[in-house]
Amino acid sequence: MLFNSLEFLVFLPIVFLLYWFVFRGRHWQNLLIVIASYVFYGCWDWRFLLLIAFTTLCSFGSGILIENYADHRKKQKIISACNIIINLGILCVFKYFNFFVENLEALLLSTLGYHLDRLTLDIILPVGISFYTFQALSYSIDVYRGNIKATHDIVEFSAYISFFPQLVAGPIERATNLLPQFQKKRQFDYAKAVDGLRQMLWGFLKKLVVADNCAYVVNEYWGQYHELPGFTLLLLGVLFSFQIYCDFSGYSDIAIGCARLFGINLMRNFNYPYFSRSISEFWRRWHISLMTWFRDYVYFPLGGSRCAKWKIIRNIFIVWAISGLWHGANWTFICWGLFHATLLSGYVILGLTTKYEHIVAHNRYLPNLKELFQMSLTFLLAVIGWIIFRAESITQAIDYFTSMVNNKFFDISGLAGGQCLLFGVLLLLVEWMQRNKQHALQFPSSKPFCYKSVRWGIYYLIILLIDLFAGTTQTFIYFQF
Repeated sequence: MLFNSLEFLVFLPIVFLLYWFVFRGRHWQNLLIVIASYVFYGCWDWRFLLLIAFTTLCSFGSGILIENYADHRKKQKIISACNIIINLGILCVFKYFNFFVENLEALLLSTLGYHLDRLTLDIILPVGISFYTFQALSYSIDVYRGNIKATHDIVEFSAYISFFPQLVAGPIERATNLLPQFQKKRQFDYAKAVDGLRQMLWGFLKKLVVADNCAYVVNEYWGQYHELPGFTLLLLGVLFSFQIYCDFSGYSDIAIGCARLFGINLMRNFNYPYFSRSISEFWRRWHISLMTWFRDYVYFPLGGSRCAKWKIIRNIFIVWAISGLWHGANWTFICWGLFHATLLSGYVILGLTTKYEHIVAHNRYLPNLKELFQMSLTFLLAVIGWIIFRAESITQAIDYFTSMVNNKFFDISGLAGGQCLLFGVLLLLVEWMQRNKQHALQFPSSKPFCYKSVRWGIYYLIILLIDLFAGTTQTFIYFQF
């Protein structure tokens, strides 16, 4: 069930009304969340429900067992390791089995001349499996570390794993944040619900008007890169950068806003990343839930930044290779990860990893020349990375960059994406004005926004823009991950 579908527009109000007016009380509300989430997820394929239920039971049981063996650290470690192996094993079978077999066959053929009878699995990749698997893993790891107590309520734990607003594309929540919210009574907060609806509206604008229109242009022209001028190819990369940002951050806005309707606070997943002054800042502002997951469960255990420089660089490359593979079973994703690892390593070598305390142009309307240069360079590097990410193969990525350099660069003909580019720039301008807020429709109490008529005028304008300019319906990009 897509957020941008008629089914969801019917589904959400029904669940909302049942949640606050029929299923009163924490336990009953949690049960409704589980039922609604399984209905939501089962709309793709009912067989997916068996997988998420199995993941839920494994992580739930491992948490209780870890708690029961509180005086046996070795047994706790074995239980935690078994749960990690089971969950990652499921993920690898569904997502990476064919990829590994194909590459093993290519390796044996090139080195030994041995042809392997390929054994591949004809299976559908379950939607959102990477997201809820990582969410389940973080729970058992946190119980093992003593960061959270194991829950003995299977309903509240199932609600934590399957909560439908963030089930298929995040944010990847931690048990330390989300689970306690299912363990306490929730009361309807009108102000929170209204703010949630505003954030959802902004997310729909991003997705339907910007991302979907950019997707149409990018998909139309991507296969013609051999024939397009270099500057046009660069603009196509910019359009894909707008597409993936508005698609994914739009989903996150809808998810976070939707959760607030049910009195649940999800973590922030995007913090205006295209206003970053360095690649390291960019990755502190993009897909925050995944980046912090890798930081806490992979990077820090490897030693983090508290070790020799060569080890820091090693840790960066390990994390980003895994991050690339997390995104999909394709060498382009791995190369995309290694590209960013190389950039981040350069910052480490040059000592340029200083964390900025405030967002760019703090307490100012406009950035200074240095900040403008930093943002432009960071955006350009991000666009180069997104071109690698979008390519269907390494060969295509190399050919794309070669065509960008060799073809007539300053020929601006051949790309009908001017409207999409305008939408993307206007959206970023609005977000620039609101960059100190959680989302672009979080209005200040000062004039003219204190007037109800002004706020409703903005809502109607956005709805009109969606009605007039919504592109052909596209699935969310990160559903495939």
